[in-house]
Amino acid sequence: MATHNETGKCGEEIAAKYLMSKGYVVLERNYRTKRAEIDIIARHKHMLVLVEVRAKQHEWFGTPEDTINHRKRARLIRNGLAYMHWKKYTGPWRVDAVCLVIDKNQNPRHVAHYENIVEC
Repeated sequence: MATHNETGKCGEEIAAKYLMSKGYVVLERNYRTKRAEIDIIARHKHMLVLVEVRAKQHEWFGTPEDTINHRKRARLIRNGLAYMHWKKYTGPWRVDAVCLVIDKNQNPRHVAHYENIVEC
């Protein structure tokens, strides 16, 4: 497996544990549509939360936050709407991001959780 894939998989695991420690209930991971994937689908209190995880090993070429551009945000909304249609979910929801920097031993050096990163 390529290093970036290992970093991504490790980042998703760290993010899921982080969210659970904050009271989130992880419902699904790596939900795929034809065009993209939702990394983590969780419930927090009364809210369905779709979580994009961005993990990097270093910040030489920018932060993980820098990789969430307008196009990625639009894709997250489309995938979220597709998921909710498929599940027939009509309640409140939002899109969050968990951004991580992971060291070479796959330990988190920095974890940041951003709530409601798109207007739904």
